[in-house]
Amino acid sequence: MEEYLRASEVIDWQHPTIIELAKQIASSHDTPTAIAKACFEWVRDEICHSFDYQMNPVTCRASDVLRYKTGYCYAKSHLLAALLRANKIPAGLCYQRLSIDDQGAPYCLHGFNAIHLPEIGWYRVDARGNKEGVDAQFSPPQEQLAFKIQFPEEADFHAIFSEPLQIIVEALQSQATWDDMLRNLPDITLESARNYGLVPNNKYTPASE
Repeated sequence: MEEYLRASEVIDWQHPTIIELAKQIASSHDTPTAIAKACFEWVRDEICHSFDYQMNPVTCRASDVLRYKTGYCYAKSHLLAALLRANKIPAGLCYQRLSIDDQGAPYCLHGFNAIHLPEIGWYRVDARGNKEGVDAQFSPPQEQLAFKIQFPEEADFHAIFSEPLQIIVEALQSQATWDDMLRNLPDITLESARNYGLVPNNKYTPASE
């Protein structure tokens, strides 16, 4: 689990503001699972999704997400990983490929988290922020993510990364505003997914099956 507890350039959990918040959140809870839930709900509810709220700047590093209180799904997952690791709870990063407008193409990657919980193991959560049609919750062992796979070219990848994909970091660091980012959301085709260590887990299944 060491790699899922490590501090890095993006998951900079040793930053003083992250350590302070992590301690503050944990102070009201007694178990790793309760702390993990509180961290998840804090990031989900207190950090504004950049597109939902049309907020700048585009953030990437966990400490910047906390500083500016905004981020795309990827950035919010970086902050949640940092808060969890600061509380000695192993946390990783996960991805789906989703339709941007729920109509099929174009597609983009979507980022969220996996948390290693005692007696449960890896448990996936999505702190992108709830809104109409999105109701992500922390209710282990039942998984309740923000989005479900709807189209053949969408995918739910089962890999759990200790660091964000480079394509994600480069996209976040190269765009200055939320609308620039919206026009340049990172994506990979299903054919090239294996080159990134991504293998579809439960791909789209037609309703007739």
